[in-house]
Amino acid sequence: MARSSRLAVAEKREAVLDIAARLFRERGVEAVSVAEVMAAAGLTHGGFYGHFGSKEALAAEACTRAFGRNEARWTALAEDYADEGLAALLRSYLGPEHRDAPGAGCAAPSFAAEAARDAPEGGIRRAYAAGIRGLAGAIERLLPSSVRRRRRQRALLALSAMVGAVSIARAAGGDGISDEILQAVREELAG
Repeated sequence: MARSSRLAVAEKREAVLDIAARLFRERGVEAVSVAEVMAAAGLTHGGFYGHFGSKEALAAEACTRAFGRNEARWTALAEDYADEGLAALLRSYLGPEHRDAPGAGCAAPSFAAEAARDAPEGGIRRAYAAGIRGLAGAIERLLPSSVRRRRRQRALLALSAMVGAVSIARAAGGDGISDEILQAVREELAG
């Protein structure tokens, strides 16, 4: 295969992963067909198996991709904001923009149910657990330098509260409790 052909195949595969990650976060893995993902990438359904072994394999890689991008953004906050990185993350993560845009948002609330339903050694569950470990590590790095004790526990608590708040706020939809939840968790974690 010529170099340009390999590059084109790799670019198509990356596009499929990006689109799948967005659609799966928006609507869930079961609600999105392989044909829909491929069509959105400008490819035919028949070409899918040239890139992925199964829809489950695509979902696991899409989950990994989404978590990796979240972790990279959170790590950049630590570099850009020093001891104020956690506050910056809380403002964006626990805001209405993030709540209302699951396709562009964090993988943790969007893939939680998918991972919970996956087989104990399933690809989505493994990708999810690895992603959660990565996000917890990123939060540890975002904690102010004054926090020396129990960093890991504090990071896990913050991550759990953040993901839970976004999950519940999304499920509550346009009800006023949705904004209240985001604000309450943001204020408690910032304090």
